[in-house]
Amino acid sequence: QVRLVESGGGLVQAGGSLRLSCAASGLTINNYRMGWFRQAPGKEQDIVAAISWTGYSTYYVDSVKGRFIISRDNAKNTMYLQMNSLKPEDTAVYYCAADRRGGIATMRTDYANWGQGTEVTVSS
Repeated sequence: QVRLVESGGGLVQAGGSLRLSCAASGLTINNYRMGWFRQAPGKEQDIVAAISWTGYSTYYVDSVKGRFIISRDNAKNTMYLQMNSLKPEDTAVYYCAADRRGGIATMRTDYANWGQGTEVTVSS
């Protein structure tokens, strides 16, 4: 059974940092493209960042460029999202996603496997 489990969310003040983790089981992420999405209250679920299976290629939505870093440790079967200089507008539920296809993907429909989400709240 494939499982993606996010952790690391919480409440943080604006300007602070959090590190999200996405631990995979039931699959080996070596050959999976992966991504982080988020859904703020009353809004659509949108891409935040994505990473190729090698880790050499990454994508960031403009609003997080220079503040967030996506990475993966295939040996630990885990993906990460380091979030720095957090803003209240980063408040959302963050989801990790994985798909066994190549390249970088930024659409929800490009991912077959999803976690349950971890909540991030940034206070002003």
